[in-house]
Amino acid sequence: MTEIARLLGTVWRLVFQDYRLIAAICIFVPERGRFLFMRYDAFSKCHPLTNFLFFLGAIGFCVVIQHPMYLAAGAVGAGGYYLLLKGRDGWKRIAGLVPVFVVIAGLNPLLNTYGERLLFTVFGRPYTLEALYYGMAVAGMFVVMILWFGCYSMVLTSDKFVCLFGSLIPALSLLLVMVLRMIPSLARKGNQIADARTCIGKGVTGANSAKEKIAGGMQVLSALTDWALEGSIITADAMRCRGYGTAKRTSFRIYRMTARDWVLIGTMAVLAAGVLLAGGTGATFTPELWIAPPTWGLAAYGAFLLIPTLLYLQEAVQWHISISGI
Repeated sequence: MTEIARLLGTVWRLVFQDYRLIAAICIFVPERGRFLFMRYDAFSKCHPLTNFLFFLGAIGFCVVIQHPMYLAAGAVGAGGYYLLLKGRDGWKRIAGLVPVFVVIAGLNPLLNTYGERLLFTVFGRPYTLEALYYGMAVAGMFVVMILWFGCYSMVLTSDKFVCLFGSLIPALSLLLVMVLRMIPSLARKGNQIADARTCIGKGVTGANSAKEKIAGGMQVLSALTDWALEGSIITADAMRCRGYGTAKRTSFRIYRMTARDWVLIGTMAVLAAGVLLAGGTGATFTPELWIAPPTWGLAAYGAFLLIPTLLYLQEAVQWHISISGI
């Protein structure tokens, strides 16, 4: 009874009294910096195969299912996990996706004039309600995909990708890792070059003319190109000195499958099969609007998407219980 009372007291403090943990685990409350209480993401620590299969299912379902309720569930799952990973900075990205959603949804009826219910005409072209709904579905799919890919880039890092595909497609996996890291690396180096030019008095400010801004940008681009070419030569020499390509190489695997990984993979397989077997995912918007009534597959789909978030919340609760006993 004492342990039960202690657990109930912990839950009470968790939900109603401890604002720090609420700010850390509640996806609708922004906090200062990153998570104030717990920065450990349990799903990111799983085996790369578990991460890859989840994102494969989440993004795959997002592409093929245009049912509004499934898109809403995808937005909640992707947005919630993205906020848990990014913290306060995630709100800026999500806020930036709102105008993208509006633009895509609003432009679609101008290109797709199919539909029965006419709202108004634009330059003689009908602007229909069905085309607007279809544009909203396409925009929602695009936004959800952007959020899932944002989570993917933070969870399935380059070392996990190499661990997962290094032995199967070694050359292609190395090429993909180098390409994926090239753009962030160029962006960081470009900012460093611009800051260095500012420190020596050659930076570009708002007071400069358009011609001076273009000239300054071209100089930064020239220095960045020189750095990238020099870095490629150094990388090639380093790989040659280490014997890359001379013989079949071995792979070091730091990740090991655990019982939790197998349980998660099995759970994801069962939930994905439930989504496929339950049906109720169909939806057509043009020329006639038809949306299938939802089935229990929607609950399975929501549970599938909430797996990373639930793992995080579980770790947050366990962390709170552990420190409350100190």
